[in-house]
Amino acid sequence: MKTSAVERTANYVILIVFALVILGPVGVILSLALGPESASVAREGRLFHWENFAEAWEVGRFGQYMATSVVVAVVVVIVAVTASILAGYALGTMRFRFADVIFYVFLLGIMVPTEAIIVPLYFDLRTIGLTNTVWGVAFPQIAMSIAFGTYWMRTYFRTTNRAMIEAAQLDGASSFRILWQILVPIGRPAILTLVLLVFMWTWNEFLVPLVMSPNGSVRTAPLGLAFFQGQYTQGTALLAAGAVMVALPVVALYIFLQRYFIKGMLQGAVRE
Repeated sequence: MKTSAVERTANYVILIVFALVILGPVGVILSLALGPESASVAREGRLFHWENFAEAWEVGRFGQYMATSVVVAVVVVIVAVTASILAGYALGTMRFRFADVIFYVFLLGIMVPTEAIIVPLYFDLRTIGLTNTVWGVAFPQIAMSIAFGTYWMRTYFRTTNRAMIEAAQLDGASSFRILWQILVPIGRPAILTLVLLVFMWTWNEFLVPLVMSPNGSVRTAPLGLAFFQGQYTQGTALLAAGAVMVALPVVALYIFLQRYFIKGMLQGAVRE
C-alpha cells in the first residue's frame, strides 16, 4: 500500500518530535558537562571544557566506583545469563515432573519487587558475612536477573524447531552438545539481548549496593554519583560530567550490540 506525501510528512514530523523529546535531555546534560564550571572560567572564551571530566573523575573517585561496577556487572552477567540459558533450555525443551511448578516459582522472582525483600535479605547476608563484599552486592542481582532470564530463554527454546533437536538426538548428540553447539549459536539475538538487559539493570542498580554495603566499601558508579552530588560539589558542570561518565558504558555496549538487541526484541526472543 502506497502512502501519500502528506502521510509521509506527518510520519517524519512525529518521529522528529519524539526524537527531540528523547534526545533533548541528553543534549542538555552534554552541554552542561562541556560548559564552564563558573563564570570566571566562562570568560576564557573556550567553547568546550574537557577538563570537567578529568576533575570529576579525580574528585568524585569515579575510577574506583566504575571498577567496582564493572566487576559486579561482569559477575552478574556471566552467572545469570549462563544459569538462565541452562534453566530456559530445561524448561523449554524437556518434559519432566513439576516443570510448570518450577517455572512459576521463577516467575515469582519477577513479580516480587526488590523493596519487599531487601531488608530481610540484608540480615541474611550479614549473618553469613557477605555484606560489604562484591558477592553481597552481586548475589541478589543474580537472583533477580535469573528470574527474568529464565522466562526469556524459555520463550526462545520453546520456539525452536523440534525436528532439528530430534535429528541431533538421532545422530547421538547429547543434551549438552545440542544446547551449546546448535541452539546457542542460532539464538545469538535472544542471548545478546539478555546480556544487554542484565548489564544495564546491574549497572544502574542503586538500592542493592546502598543496602548491602553500608560502610561504602563496595560503592558502584550510580551510588558514587549520588554521594558525589551531596559530599563533594554542587557545580552542575562536574555533576553533568560525572553523569555522562556513568552512563557511557551502557550506551557504548548498546551501540555495539544494537543490531542483535533490536532483532531479539522484534522477534520476541525467537531464534534467528
